Amino acid sequence: MKFFLLLLLMVVALTTNNYAQKLDISLEDAVLGQWRKFYPRGMNNLNWRKDRDQYTFLSKDSKNMMVQQVGSQNAAVFFSLNELNTALNEKFERIPNITFESSSAFSFQFKGRMYWLTYEDLRLSLKKDKNSFNQPSLIKIIDNKIIDRPKGANVDFHKPSKQFAYTIDNNLYFQNNQGKQLSITSFEDKNIVSGQAIARYEFGIGKGTFWSPDGQFLAFYQKDESDVADYPLLDITTTPGTLKEVKYPMAGQKSEYAKVGIYDTKTGKTVYLKVDGPKDQYLTNLGWGPENKFVYVAVVNRAQNHMWLNKYNALDGNYVHTLFEETHKKYVEPEHPVWFIPGNNKEFLWWSERDGFMHLHKYNHNGKHLGQITSGEWVTLDILGLDAEGKNILVTGTDKFGLNTTVYSAALSGGKKSQRIVKEDGKHNFKLSNTKKYLIDNYSDIYNPNITRIINLEGKEINKLHQAENPYINHNISSPEIIQLEAEDGQKLNARMIKPADFDSSKKYPVIVYVYGGPHAQMVKNSWLANASLWMYHIANKGYLVFTLDNRGSANRGFEFENIIHRQLGKLEMKDQLVGVEYLKSLSYADTDKMAVHGWSYGGYMTTSLMLKYPDVFKVGVAGGPVTDWKYYEIMYGERYMDMPDENSEGYKETQLSNFVEGLEGDLLLIHGTIDDIVVMQHNLSLVQAFVDKGILIDFFPYPMHPHNVRGKDRVHLMNKVLTYIEDKLAK
Repeated sequence: MKFFLLLLLMVVALTTNNYAQKLDISLEDAVLGQWRKFYPRGMNNLNWRKDRDQYTFLSKDSKNMMVQQVGSQNAAVFFSLNELNTALNEKFERIPNITFESSSAFSFQFKGRMYWLTYEDLRLSLKKDKNSFNQPSLIKIIDNKIIDRPKGANVDFHKPSKQFAYTIDNNLYFQNNQGKQLSITSFEDKNIVSGQAIARYEFGIGKGTFWSPDGQFLAFYQKDESDVADYPLLDITTTPGTLKEVKYPMAGQKSEYAKVGIYDTKTGKTVYLKVDGPKDQYLTNLGWGPENKFVYVAVVNRAQNHMWLNKYNALDGNYVHTLFEETHKKYVEPEHPVWFIPGNNKEFLWWSERDGFMHLHKYNHNGKHLGQITSGEWVTLDILGLDAEGKNILVTGTDKFGLNTTVYSAALSGGKKSQRIVKEDGKHNFKLSNTKKYLIDNYSDIYNPNITRIINLEGKEINKLHQAENPYINHNISSPEIIQLEAEDGQKLNARMIKPADFDSSKKYPVIVYVYGGPHAQMVKNSWLANASLWMYHIANKGYLVFTLDNRGSANRGFEFENIIHRQLGKLEMKDQLVGVEYLKSLSYADTDKMAVHGWSYGGYMTTSLMLKYPDVFKVGVAGGPVTDWKYYEIMYGERYMDMPDENSEGYKETQLSNFVEGLEGDLLLIHGTIDDIVVMQHNLSLVQAFVDKGILIDFFPYPMHPHNVRGKDRVHLMNKVLTYIEDKLAK
């Protein structure tokens, strides 16, 4: 008995000593160092060559671009930094990130210039025996072209034609391959905006210009914001302060009016698509057909419950026909353009959630449905391309519970079950080789920070290229835990627990719940750190449990999982968060009398809602940039999930947090960036006014001249403010 007691004391002593020898992660390192100092080391500039089963990557010292054959264990120098500098008469300190453009050309960008280099391959192929790697370099750079990028915004470069589209203020411009710059639009009215993203980046819209495959035509979005209200943002950097006005369309009010223009680079003429329908409808998911003749646009009504995929003639803008329609009693949300099957000008793939999950469907160019291609209880995320035979499509997708991303193969003929290629769990990113035979597989999970390998299309590992070391090996940091709980309707809910590095189950720890909870976001993933921010590990080491749960309404779990929140934002999400609370109460080491909740944006809305509507659960809340009244939020997002205020008066009333301020019992800190143009400051100020009206004391902290997120060095101040507030209030 004495022996075992002595052994136990020795183990405890060794564990304590090991913990003491490691370094703590400072808050500054946690906030600023996660993506710099502590980012897992990987392979830089890993690319497939165009015409063979070879890949290139940057050497560790960034002085050589290496090349290696699939299956070989040896790499050779493709070209050196010295060769590049000599060929260009430059003084680069490291090799820039290159992109292969053909079997004899690559390009890169550096300080506003585009470099296009052609080279001669000094040997036809790489052999697998190591004696073939004696030659110091495998290529000879024989020519280069340097193109100056135009000095504008929203620069869109068409590589084959070496042309640019770009914007200055509210107008669109064009630079041809000789460097000549031309104006496409010249509106003096600032309400007419061309060449920029529309619909406030909803519906998958990320830009405002779209080159035809051959580069002759440029399609572009144009919006008329004349009827959109101006919203004032105070600039305190001037004396006196000045107002900067931005266009902000609030739910139920007048919106922007969209058009699509087509500019012909040969004639210099512009035509506009002749789109019928109300002027406040949405024009989304613009895509070109492969023959450069037709443009396909998803037209969505303002109610967002009806979509028409329309085909238009690019030469004259005329409507050709509607290929098909989609409707849903809640909403439809197209997010991807048509994807024409390579080598087939008559058939394309379309993304749809009609079967409950985002999957690919095949259509012919007349709109005839030719079958569903991908299928299963998982979400298609991205198209990688076709296999070498052109019979199967390769896509990335989630698994059933959304924790992992993997790769699937599906027959283009349709009717067959999609096959998962990679069996290893984790968050995978893939690059398909140009020969369509292999994949670069770069992934992590909660145990591995980064693994890079080459696999074939059966999922077999051919080359293991890199396995990153744990960047926190000398620091005190715990391993996260992923937990599954169950919602009231039986849905599985993913959750993450972060404990102190010196966790002792015999002790009790106060709890910080971090929440987001809204659509198009997922907090818990089977990736390095379980997708958590490093500050969570920092505060855990100060003696806290940090818990996060992805409730119904969050992303990558299917359409029904998300749209169940329609017209009642926050209601079911909070119920699911309380499932997490009940789990925490079941843990002997969780001090659930001392719980805090924190979140930003939708998470700020959830935080404030929980503090007001479930006042006996959380002692402290810190809400950053919160939506507090959905009638103050933008049309495109707000009306999708809540409908218009006059169509859902009860729903808007239940989600207007100023109606519930008398429910507050704990301590609440509200934070907002003063020039937030996403969740405007009116949300927080109106809520503060409601507290004042009721004589209720709360705390409020502004971040001057910060938009929706507080970034840079001030983010350290922000997290210090958040965590200090929580620690002080929980200690009372």
